[in-house]
Amino acid sequence: QVQLVESGGGSVQAGGSLRLSCAAPVDIIYNLNMMAWYRPAPGMQRELVAAITKDDSTNYSDSVKGRFTLSRDSMKNTAYLQMNSLKSEDTAVYYCNLKIVTWPTYDLWGRGMQVTVSS
Repeated sequence: QVQLVESGGGSVQAGGSLRLSCAAPVDIIYNLNMMAWYRPAPGMQRELVAAITKDDSTNYSDSVKGRFTLSRDSMKNTAYLQMNSLKSEDTAVYYCNLKIVTWPTYDLWGRGMQVTVSS
């Protein structure tokens, strides 16, 4: 079964840093459209936190811009979300998502990683 493997997360005080990782199977990544991290938000099921495309273009929500950085490793199958200057409002379960829209298509979700920021 094709799945994403997430790691990282945990608890930190406000102002601290954490890093989340999301690894996808190497044999499907060649056709990647986007890897992204989401978290729950008021009024919506999940808020897009950060996304990275096949050509490594990135996009961030306004709430994390300048504090979070999304990148991929040299193999391109692992995405890293570096979270700096964390705030209590960043506390959430973060979910990794991978989308491939050309056949074979994929819309994969990770199981979620808890991030807790204490003030």
